Amino acid sequence: MALYQLYNMDCISGAQQKIDDNSVDLIITDPPFAIEGDRLHKHYHRKEKYVLNGYQEIALSDYRQFSLNWIKEAERVLRPGGSLYIFSGYSNLPIIFSALQNTNFREINHIIWKYNFGVYTTKKFISSHYHILYCIKPQGQVTFNTFTRFGPDEKDAQGKSLNYRDREDVWIIKREYKPGQVKNKNELPSELLIKLMQYSSNEADVVADFFLGGFSTAKVAVGLKRRIIGFEINPVSFDYHIEEMKKLKPGFLLAQIKSGKNASPPNQKKQWHENELQNLYKRYIQIYTQLKNKKQTIQILQDEFGRGYFAILNQLDRISKK
Repeated sequence: MALYQLYNMDCISGAQQKIDDNSVDLIITDPPFAIEGDRLHKHYHRKEKYVLNGYQEIALSDYRQFSLNWIKEAERVLRPGGSLYIFSGYSNLPIIFSALQNTNFREINHIIWKYNFGVYTTKKFISSHYHILYCIKPQGQVTFNTFTRFGPDEKDAQGKSLNYRDREDVWIIKREYKPGQVKNKNELPSELLIKLMQYSSNEADVVADFFLGGFSTAKVAVGLKRRIIGFEINPVSFDYHIEEMKKLKPGFLLAQIKSGKNASPPNQKKQWHENELQNLYKRYIQIYTQLKNKKQTIQILQDEFGRGYFAILNQLDRISKK
């Protein structure tokens, strides 16, 4: 597959014509929400002269069937073990859930993305978050790069795990502010997309976006040396952003992304053998007797046994209960 294959087409018929079964490694997509997205400018204090015209919303009466149709196509093209991330507001989230329940997708996480400003309201709480549904297609090897951004031993100034914090399911990531620049009605920030792609794909993997919009997913994919295939039905947006894509150098984001140090223990996910467990407990007693500090003892054992902190902790707890 070429570095990118992007089409000015409806995503449902486009996927049927352009994407083979089980050929995509990762899908990240931000579909219409059926909440009059073509009128969002009435809620935002921004100069609409910089916003591209032609946004196409889906009528609420059509949204259930529309969602089922495109999610069925996503299921067909995603390889077994592939990952799907769907962005949604809260208004019609039950419809997305219903569509997913009519597939074999398995939900792994329900992520909340908290951003820096929402639509101002006076008679209810201000909504300033999106839902991100992380699902996988069963019966295949799942890509989840646990230590791609922060290693198992990286800490912040307070001594807390950076990896743990980065993988919590509430994310605070600012929207991108682009004064005086051409933009779409609604765009996802690069920081958010980079994070998703780092965890759920590798270089040369095929990423798909059924609703390209401002081509944010496509641009990040090229920047991380992934291959991208996608669809955008708005000809104004498509024509503008396809020219932007031609200016991008593959891998242009690699120098600036977070990269985990000591990425993963050499024996991660390997089966524990009985003699190894006996040695683990013996060494724990020896080291703890000297240090009198459980945390420091386990950190030393991590290096000796090539295992993660919690893998060792869990085995010690299990042994102690025998």
